[in-house]
Amino acid sequence: MSEYGATVAWHLKPGASFDYEHFNREHEWTFAGGEVVQASASPDYFGSGNRVSPDEAVIAATSSCHMLTFLSVAAKQGLKVLSYIDQPVGTVEKTADGHMAITRIVLRPRVVFDDGQEPEAAALDKLHATAHRNCFVANSLKAEIRIEPQ
Repeated sequence: MSEYGATVAWHLKPGASFDYEHFNREHEWTFAGGEVVQASASPDYFGSGNRVSPDEAVIAATSSCHMLTFLSVAAKQGLKVLSYIDQPVGTVEKTADGHMAITRIVLRPRVVFDDGQEPEAAALDKLHATAHRNCFVANSLKAEIRIEPQ
């Protein structure tokens, strides 16, 4: 078992109003290693567009977890990966029960292997399926997660 944590901090600025449409959504996430991420609600919910939103973080974390698991599976199979680039897209929408949720995340990884190690399409799909099945983050989400290798 492993446990992870962070500090999420928000403060009302002196003299600022605190009503739904006007309170400042900017805050910070501080992680154990000292990394600080400037965060906010998305602009769709009165947040700042120049900070990371929780929605973006979930989508990036899903892609990152899939990538790290994929790289581990490839390494265990003796495949040398030279680069892995993904531009995931997540969809936030109202669910059947009327709640807003990230309902779908599409991963679009572009993987480059060392010369002569490019797996056939079926083998590449199997690598991604194994990575998906073993990704901690994907296993924690209700959202549909699709992998569309580029």
